[in-house]
Amino acid sequence: MSDPASLDGGALRRAFADIPSGVVAICADLGTERIGMAASTFVPVSLDPPLVAFCVQNTSTTWPRLAALPRLGISVLSAGHAGAARTLAARTGDRFAGVTTETRSGGALFVSDTAVRMDVSVSQQIPAGDHAIVVLVINELHCADESGPAAVEPIVFHRSLFRTLVA
Repeated sequence: MSDPASLDGGALRRAFADIPSGVVAICADLGTERIGMAASTFVPVSLDPPLVAFCVQNTSTTWPRLAALPRLGISVLSAGHAGAARTLAARTGDRFAGVTTETRSGGALFVSDTAVRMDVSVSQQIPAGDHAIVVLVINELHCADESGPAAVEPIVFHRSLFRTLVA
């Protein structure tokens, strides 16, 4: 095993890239502007109370704006959302170019046609190295119908590419 102090960022990035993860959009509608970002570090945390979490870089300029809002929309992106995932992950430009969205009362913004949508509020932020772990409480939940041809398949981020699951 390596000494943690001797690990370089490149080796860690390569190792972390080998861990497949789901992709979510975290968005809000301010009325005059839509803001959002993509995250591939999303995890369920607790059933009671209903909590989820994701990690965000401390250097993010989008997260502080989202964190200040009372309601956010989490959309679990599906196989048809690779373009939306790339657009929402961009550092510059219109992050919603070509992305169809739906706004709920309270400002939660969702990407259309996703498998799972959660209306959430920030519960806590925990410093963790060059990131923060953000814990969110689920206020409302909507799951797509999982039966028949309309079933929504998730998108997975693996080795810096968006991929679909193969049965």
